Amino acid sequence: MPEKTPAQNPVKPSAEGLAAAAGEFALKGPPPLHLWNPPFCGNIDMEIRRDGTWFYLGTPIGRAPLVRLFASILRREGDAYFLVTPVEKVGIRVQDAPFIAVDAEARGEGAAQEIAFTTNVGDEVTAGPEHPIRCPRDPATGEPAPYVLVRAGLEARIDRKTFYRLVEIARPAGYEGADWLGLWSGGSFFPLIPTADLP
Repeated sequence: MPEKTPAQNPVKPSAEGLAAAAGEFALKGPPPLHLWNPPFCGNIDMEIRRDGTWFYLGTPIGRAPLVRLFASILRREGDAYFLVTPVEKVGIRVQDAPFIAVDAEARGEGAAQEIAFTTNVGDEVTAGPEHPIRCPRDPATGEPAPYVLVRAGLEARIDRKTFYRLVEIARPAGYEGADWLGLWSGGSFFPLIPTADLP
């Protein structure tokens, strides 16, 4: 009886298999996701909740090193998110942004100011032209919903405590013909709230 080919007998992707494949690159620096074009192997029951918690098969992933490993192989294509290794690509669900900015440190003042963010998975980025801050309104509450771009379309939602600290150092400035309260970082001004909406 002839053996089945891989196409006839596909191996169902699993979190364990992805972790093993990604782990081979963990000690070599950030994986070159832009160079990997593996075949799509279907969706996996993994989800990143709004609070930044990763779930697999409905259960929180409690091991922080494993979460950081998965975060390092996360890629966004349009509105879809995938975990990518050199040999497979699987879809996962993301409720909001995949990361949470849990801290920020401001250095300098005015247009020379730089704001460095730290995420829940250990990324560190300084806001600027390559890592912009955006602050749309939450459609459910109407409140500001701030984000910072971490890498390649992957954003971190700035948590409430960090956002309140940033509002304290925000300054008014003109932006696209209107007056805004916003933040300077990396030589760019990022509007947060129209001054007309301030109490």
